[in-house]
Amino acid sequence: MTLRPLILRSLSLLLPGVLAGATMLQAQDWNSAAALDLARSGAEARDRALADSSLTSYHTTARGFVFFQAQVGEEGLREPPRLVKADQLVVEVYWRAPNQSKQVVIGWRDGNYLPTDISYHRDHLGIVTNNFGEQIRIGEGDEVRDVPHPLSARGLDLYDFALTDSLTVQGAGGTVRLRALSVRPKDFGAPRVVGTLFLDMATSQLVRFRFSFTPAAYLDSQLEDISITLESANWEGRYWLPWRQSIEIRRRFSWLDFPARGIIRGRWEIGDYEFNVPLPDQLFTGFSIAGLRQPGGPDSLFHEPIDEAVEGVSRPLEAEEMAALRADVERIAGATLLSGLPTSRIGGGGVSDLVKVNRVQGLALGARAVVGLGRNRIQLRPAIGIGTSDERVTGGLELRVGQGATQVSALARRTVADVGDVPVIAPALNSILAQEFGKDYGDYYQLDEARLAVRQRLGGRHAMELSGGRVRARPLEIRYQPAHGTYRPNPALGGVGAYSVGRLLVERGGRGGVATTGDVTGSVALEGGTGPTDYLRASLEAELTYPLGGSEVLVALRGGTASAGLPDYRSFVLGGRSTLVGEPFRAFGGRYMALGRVEWRFQAPVPAIPLGSFASTGREMTVAPFFAAGWADGRIDGQTDGRMVPWTDSDGVRPVAGVALELFMQLIRVEAGVALRTGEVGFTVDINREWWGAL
Repeated sequence: MTLRPLILRSLSLLLPGVLAGATMLQAQDWNSAAALDLARSGAEARDRALADSSLTSYHTTARGFVFFQAQVGEEGLREPPRLVKADQLVVEVYWRAPNQSKQVVIGWRDGNYLPTDISYHRDHLGIVTNNFGEQIRIGEGDEVRDVPHPLSARGLDLYDFALTDSLTVQGAGGTVRLRALSVRPKDFGAPRVVGTLFLDMATSQLVRFRFSFTPAAYLDSQLEDISITLESANWEGRYWLPWRQSIEIRRRFSWLDFPARGIIRGRWEIGDYEFNVPLPDQLFTGFSIAGLRQPGGPDSLFHEPIDEAVEGVSRPLEAEEMAALRADVERIAGATLLSGLPTSRIGGGGVSDLVKVNRVQGLALGARAVVGLGRNRIQLRPAIGIGTSDERVTGGLELRVGQGATQVSALARRTVADVGDVPVIAPALNSILAQEFGKDYGDYYQLDEARLAVRQRLGGRHAMELSGGRVRARPLEIRYQPAHGTYRPNPALGGVGAYSVGRLLVERGGRGGVATTGDVTGSVALEGGTGPTDYLRASLEAELTYPLGGSEVLVALRGGTASAGLPDYRSFVLGGRSTLVGEPFRAFGGRYMALGRVEWRFQAPVPAIPLGSFASTGREMTVAPFFAAGWADGRIDGQTDGRMVPWTDSDGVRPVAGVALELFMQLIRVEAGVALRTGEVGFTVDINREWWGAL
């Protein structure tokens, strides 16, 4: 069998399978007699707990963290968020029958990791004491207000229920057998919740509640979504009371589809209950959450430095926890869009999608938009751009259709693309260097493509994407002059004809918590094409971070291999900036490539420079000695038309040693490296890579 029918046959087998699997996930037996009986039993159990006269009061202590994080990146925001601010709190909690509660913040300390002046709603600094009661409200009623609880007298008539799994969990009171009950609103246009109720098999008490909201529930137009997990435990064999709680609040621009969001995450653990203790009336006067109004309190409440405490909760506060919750909520909601943001917005990419400079287009201007077709997870994404020097029009149209954790897209577009799988410089910085100094770190070609893709989320951190379509690459010439200096030549990539291409991508994302040490992230891609030549191409990216005392070690690997028919614009390339600092930029490449890097990262004190009333440059910088080695082979000669690419094989392994500094709260990264075979020294300054997608 030749490569062409093999690719077509693979697509015909895999695409229906992925779609069929997504459809099966949606199938649930809603409002069966057993599901409705369990929901009614859960509501009755909540009423019995409130009427239990044996519990007159309690006192407990809640210990928790509230984090503010920033997430930026390419469209889709798949990279982990960056910690901006961490607050650690100790809260005394008091409750008295029938429904009086008071929380007093007695310990509070914070750490700033990026400039911010954020202030939280007061209720983000406390816990939920009554499982929200009959009506759910968040953010002191400014974010969510008066949403009926599913296990309330009113809620039983407003929601659909479906039995799913049974499971055994270990709680503070011992092992508990739970029955899961999916819940969705009868009317998705009303303020409601969507999620899963976990009820104790023996008593029907609500033990765990994982949920989000419908768009109508959000009162703040910038709210993308809110995800909440409440867990109760059985204390003294009869009282189901708060044990663990997590909340994640995600915000984005309401009018601009820009790859950036702010995230508030909270995680609480509650314990050391004292039951039926006398509580004075005056305790319950004033605000429901009192005590400290800013960081303070006795140091004896905290047993380790805040950075160590933050590191210590990185595992229980993994973002995959909330990502899995969102995936489950989307499965329950099916084709209904749950984001609180407007369905139609302008934008859709980073700053460089709007304006940039390179040597083949000159000043290039662009515009994008997202047009939602109702609340059914169908989007049109038009884009248009033009280069002022080459007058080339780029852009296209993409259609996206979502169903649960599955997204299907159809795309037709023309772009100016750069060779290589991984960007090597912040796009905005490249525009400045290209305009002012004749330093353009891209090798460009025009890519025309029509593609169909299916993306399936496989849990919180994993995803698979299968795509197929028709592509054609064309060479581009230099059409612009910089203010100073001279551009290096742009290689004549493409021009050999159109290819039918199929691609399979499997990704493992970052945890996205406070720290990612001891974790592996990366992707594997398999690609096949048939046209003027037939080819197969495989690539791998992997990154491991691991703690080493008070520092960490980062190991990064990249590699790829391809058959002899590989088109020149699909070359593997390396050398210079972001790969082998000290070697010439993209001097090496071909059909085979391997690049490894080991970096030892630790903090060193530096003087903090104030940047206004709420920020500074930070009291520490990251120092990262590194060793890297790369190898490339398998020369590409342009295949059918005899053209030659400028990169050659590396003539063996190319080792580099150097040191990197991350300054200004890790916003700026400076690298210096020496090529050990030639003695040449390289030096680069850039924005930290995690911000590139927005630039």
